[in-house]
This record gives sequence, C-alpha cells and structure tokens, in this order.
Amino acid sequence: MSRMVTCVLLGGEREGLDRMPYPGDLGQRIFDNVSKEAWGQWLGHQTMLINENRLVPIEPKDRAFLEAEMAKFFFEGGSAVPEQFVPGGD
Repeated sequence: MSRMVTCVLLGGEREGLDRMPYPGDLGQRIFDNVSKEAWGQWLGHQTMLINENRLVPIEPKDRAFLEAEMAKFFFEGGSAVPEQFVPGGD
C-alpha cells in the first residue's frame, strides 16, 4: 500500500513520495507533507524558474535561490512567476 500524507499544497490525504526528494530539514519536511502530485507541480515550476531566470543548478547561488523558492512554493504561500514569463510562449 502507498504511503499517504496530508498534502500542504493540494489538501487532503494523497499518495506520498517514496523517498526524500531533497536533503536536510527541508527535504524531510517535504517528504512528510507533500504528495507525489504536488512534487510534480514543483518540478514543472522549477523548470520554468531555471529557464526564465537562466539558472545553472550546479552554481551555489542558483541552488540557494531554487531551495528558497521550493520552501516558498510549498510552505510560504507560493513561489512567484518571473515577470517576463509567458505561458506557452516562445
């Protein structure tokens, strides 16, 4: 049977992640409170942030930015979309 969590993003009991998706306290908090579906939404949002902000995830400052946005996305009311972002645009 799947592990269930009360998802902080989508609400209700939902299927939880199989393992911690990120190290440290933030990773544990996500594992305990975020569903697989919500994690998938974050991955899409993260991709948009990387592309729109031209981030290089191996750069420490870019990783720190993404970690802060991840915490906002799940636990602080959401992560903002860059002003220049146009959904479905080129």
